Amino acid sequence: MLMRTDPFRELDRLTQQVFGQNAGTWSRPTAMPMDAYRAGEEFVVAFDLPGVNPDAIELDVERNVLTVKAERRPTATGEHVEMQVAERPLGVFSRQLFLGETLDTEHIDAAYDAGVLTLRIPIAEKAKPRRIAIANTDSGHQQINA
Repeated sequence: MLMRTDPFRELDRLTQQVFGQNAGTWSRPTAMPMDAYRAGEEFVVAFDLPGVNPDAIELDVERNVLTVKAERRPTATGEHVEMQVAERPLGVFSRQLFLGETLDTEHIDAAYDAGVLTLRIPIAEKAKPRRIAIANTDSGHQQINA
């Protein structure tokens, strides 16, 4: 109901992790880790983006494809800065999700807090269960679950 991901992109992400190729570019971004779950009447997707400035995050929806792109830039720059340890990967990170037709892509809510981009995607009204009244000409009306 929620989404599926591109298996080739996932294979590329794993290959990059194994061979130590961490820096992504705009033409070949690195995938970002995520969690996705259903909470009541909405789906929640949380992307790990620690150290990313919220201004460097792009979020687009076209039809049923959700695209998240972010860029982690060096935090300490300047003429007199000499980096001692740099373990966090820099560069561009991206993830595309194919959303199901039962999700309301017009009302996606996004929040960024403590390095986590959280998206809340409501379930479309047409996908929610509803009661349908049944007319009984003999004894009145009854209702059943649809």
